[in-house]
Amino acid sequence: MGGVCSRKRDQLIVEDGMRRGVSGRYGKSGSSKWLVTSFSRPMVVQQPGVAICPSLLELCIDKICEDIDRYSSLAMLPKDISQQIFKKLVLSHHLTDVFLQKFRDCGLEDVWLGEYPRVQDSWMDVISSQGTSLLSVDLSGSDVTDSGLGLLKECLSLQALTLNHCENISAMGLKHISGLMNLTSLSFKKSDAITAEGMRAFSSLVNLEKLDLERCSGIHGGFVHLKGLSKLECLNIRCCKCITDMDLKAISGLNNLKELQISNSNITDFGLSYLRGLRKLIMLDLEGCKLTAACLDSISALVALAYLNLGRCGLTDDGCDKFSGLKNLKVLNLPFNNITDACLAHLKGLTKLESLNLDSCKIGDEGLANLIGLSLLKSLELSDTEVGSSGLRYLSGLTHLETLNLSFSLVTDSGLHKLSGLTALKSLNLDARQITDAGLLALTSLTGLIHLDLFGARISDTGTNYLRCFKNLQSLEICGGGLTDAGVKNIKDLTSLTLLNLSQNCNLTNKSLELISGLTALVSLNVSNSYITNDGLLYLKPLKNLRSLSLESCKVTASEIKKLQSTALPNLVSFRPE
Repeated sequence: MGGVCSRKRDQLIVEDGMRRGVSGRYGKSGSSKWLVTSFSRPMVVQQPGVAICPSLLELCIDKICEDIDRYSSLAMLPKDISQQIFKKLVLSHHLTDVFLQKFRDCGLEDVWLGEYPRVQDSWMDVISSQGTSLLSVDLSGSDVTDSGLGLLKECLSLQALTLNHCENISAMGLKHISGLMNLTSLSFKKSDAITAEGMRAFSSLVNLEKLDLERCSGIHGGFVHLKGLSKLECLNIRCCKCITDMDLKAISGLNNLKELQISNSNITDFGLSYLRGLRKLIMLDLEGCKLTAACLDSISALVALAYLNLGRCGLTDDGCDKFSGLKNLKVLNLPFNNITDACLAHLKGLTKLESLNLDSCKIGDEGLANLIGLSLLKSLELSDTEVGSSGLRYLSGLTHLETLNLSFSLVTDSGLHKLSGLTALKSLNLDARQITDAGLLALTSLTGLIHLDLFGARISDTGTNYLRCFKNLQSLEICGGGLTDAGVKNIKDLTSLTLLNLSQNCNLTNKSLELISGLTALVSLNVSNSYITNDGLLYLKPLKNLRSLSLESCKVTASEIKKLQSTALPNLVSFRPE
């Protein structure tokens, strides 16, 4: 479904590697979001016309960072001040091995260097010098080896250790962490060091509450070493193809488990039967596992479940009656399954549901009648379903709904007025070619919208007049090809926008960039496939918060964008053409 200007956001699990480098947060996100946990750093966006006065402490920290090469040591400072200086140097990418030496014996509590360049064993001596003050370390993506890791064994207060995709650490090196008895969180995503034998080092970590072994390919048979970790609450073994049903048997005695992620693995219905005794389990992620209706019998025993992901499991309506017993469910993800309206009949009693994902299921208008009583529903994904305008009448009473995705559905302009009372909506996706200006007019009462996706909709300059009703918009996408510079005039006053995608509107010129130049909160801008030229780049100079810029298939050169980056856009980290 959808037209030539539309695009389907598929949420296939990436098996062959972790994303590195610039965060993907500015990319086009998918229609299904499954408990995405991010440690991404907060971004402060300066609002137009608002100047924030820094505190005296912030000014002092800025000055010390500016003059850092003048000091031989920072150990005389209070450790919380040293911590803030360290953090600022890391965030600004100014921390070097030379500057790191100044933090020796500073009593730092947190050393977060995940994906930071050139971190190696020579850094570990200073890091370990923090001694018993050190509580949290992230060395993900570093070149640290077994020898460097060994220096942490005296940091006995360490509570959290993250070593994702550290390729130079071996199974032998894991022995160095076996004495860190206070560890509560340990992460080794995509690590070849984690083998069945290497996991023996985990057996002594009796206070461990969270263990992340996502994409570790050699852990089959090693779960026997976790049997004594009675405090373990969260286990992530997503994308571990080596896991078998017998591995689930080995963890079946971890009665305190609350979160278990085993998506995209080769476990079967039989393996899931071993989990029936995990009565404290709140979250279970099985996306991409090839299961049958029999698995629902085992899942139905987990009555405490609040979050369940069964996306891409090949399920049909068979066995769906088991859902009716999961009364505590708040989040249910069923995308890309062969379920129909018949399945939805078994969901109408799940009155605690807040999020339901039916992306690409064979759901039609009458199936939505089963959702009428789900009054707490906040998020509903109906992308690429057979839902049309008639079915929207069943959604009109879901007054708590904040996110609604109707992309690639059969909904037309004539049905959108049925959504006009959903004034709690913050995010609406209408990426479909049959949506036009008339449909947008029917939605002008939704003044609380923050995210509006009209990517493939046929919106013209006339339709952009209705955007003035959405003063709080932070992201807007109109890429149907119907806009000219005249339409951009109605966008220029949406000053809260941080993401603006106007690509594929081939009639836009440099005048549009001039109009956009007042949207100083913008972080991501896409005006690809237009008449923009190098001469128009000067209008982007006021966009100091801009981090992502796409001007592909325009008369713009990478060299001119680089000049703009170096002289006016210090935060720009991603641009095309490159």
